[in-house]
Amino acid sequence: MSDKLFLDTNVVVDLLGEREPFYDSIAKIVTLADNGNIQLIVSAFTYPTVYYLLSRFEDKELVKEKIRKFKVIAGTSDLTDKIINKGLSSNFNDFEDSLQYYCAVQTDCNVLITRNGKDFKTSEIAVLTPDEYLNSLKSK
Repeated sequence: MSDKLFLDTNVVVDLLGEREPFYDSIAKIVTLADNGNIQLIVSAFTYPTVYYLLSRFEDKELVKEKIRKFKVIAGTSDLTDKIINKGLSSNFNDFEDSLQYYCAVQTDCNVLITRNGKDFKTSEIAVLTPDEYLNSLKSK
């Protein structure tokens, strides 16, 4: 079975915003997905967040085009009332992180990719940075 990765919003911003020094690692992961080696999932609310953040610095139509291209290779986890209620009842310090986590669980992801692993201490699925995930593939 190939890995099913849930991408936290911060790594999607790294990718689409080409933010250094983070871009190369997440770009390699996306290439793996584009080649059919892994699956990528993001939450539905990642898209408006990424758009909001990137359109402050880039042309809005260019940001939309980047999102359109990314959506071709990434699945979307819906933000449901059930997930919102789980997030509100959870022990997460950050509500947004709880929503990300429960979106990952809902879509049966086995790895959550983020640069803020400390925010997911109680996770029951693996939480890795892009670099940690790429390094884990070398040992397989």
